[in-house]
Amino acid sequence: MKPQILDVLVVGAGAAGMMCAIEAARRGRRVRIVDHARAPGEKIRISGGGRCNFTNLGTGPANFLGENPRFATSALRRYTPRDFIARLDKAGIAWHEKTLGQLFCDDSARQIVDLLVGDLKQAGATLSLSTGVHSLERRGEGWRTTLSDGSTVEAASLVIATGGKSIPKMGATGWAYDTARALGLRVTETRPALVPLTFEPGLLEQTRELAGVSVDAVTGHGKTRFREGLLFTHRGLSGPSILQISSYWREGEAITVSLGPDAAVFDALRAAKASNGRQAVHTVLAGLVPRRLAEWIVQREGVAGNLADQSDKTLRRLDEAVNGWTLKPVGSEGYRTAEVTLGGVAVDELDQQTMQSRHQPGLFVIGEAVDITGWLGGYNFQWAWASGWAAGQAC
Repeated sequence: MKPQILDVLVVGAGAAGMMCAIEAARRGRRVRIVDHARAPGEKIRISGGGRCNFTNLGTGPANFLGENPRFATSALRRYTPRDFIARLDKAGIAWHEKTLGQLFCDDSARQIVDLLVGDLKQAGATLSLSTGVHSLERRGEGWRTTLSDGSTVEAASLVIATGGKSIPKMGATGWAYDTARALGLRVTETRPALVPLTFEPGLLEQTRELAGVSVDAVTGHGKTRFREGLLFTHRGLSGPSILQISSYWREGEAITVSLGPDAAVFDALRAAKASNGRQAVHTVLAGLVPRRLAEWIVQREGVAGNLADQSDKTLRRLDEAVNGWTLKPVGSEGYRTAEVTLGGVAVDELDQQTMQSRHQPGLFVIGEAVDITGWLGGYNFQWAWASGWAAGQAC
């Protein structure tokens, strides 16, 4: 069987891969995009509770982690959130802003998947699902790839767009990293990111009764701070503020948590003591944080008696317990629940204008496979659109 001759083979039919394939095909390139999954854009489909947090209006290099987050500047400036919004508006897909610049579909994330698949077809790209890569090799100035269906493809450009290792039940693997290494590209350390954190057994036993309690909180690691929701779970802590700080945290390190960031706890307790010292301490504290949490803090701090019995030193200790909680998570829930993978193909291996390898002409790496990892809130999708668009102009 003769090999299929293409200009571009894109491996991975996620957000970045489909965007790249669409853009390349619109330039008249012969494009095929393959994915071992049975459906395209699965991460798009499940994101944002099924409504897809497809971008963030405030996207910039400061919202990303990696060895050199400023690498993302070129692509993010050339393909902005407004560019993707215009794409949705043209297709009649309604959207809304929730908080902190996060944009979601009014209806279903499937609308975005359907839009991209329709654009692929309209542009003339071929989408092959349930089709993986069996082997690939450099052939002249291009790439010869044997696919799992037994067919062979020869393409001038090969685009790695298979993402990271997060959510393996959806078929995620480390193929992008393994392939990049085999081709001589440096890959940074990879680890789960935007992931719930877990407690050691002793702390877990102490906090078990708080499972299901949620608060608006400020989490911190070093100089980094996030203010969003926090949720106590049966394993530890979750919620947006915890997912955000998890990207910065490492095993053996502590994080800080403010459980009532707007509450002047000491002042409130002291005022209540002066006006009605016979009140129980947790009763007043429950006006500042959820009652279950208030009772737990008072018990943990070993405070007994009414407010009138408490010294200023004790009240300050309670203030610190609410807004200066320092703890050491023992781990995370891992790739099983991580929204993204931190790390990836080192950016010094790639050209920031085109996403092409500096040492392997015709090899492109885009999206989550690159060592560019965004905050929670639509930033990773914007990187996928922008990096896919940039590669699509060049491959």
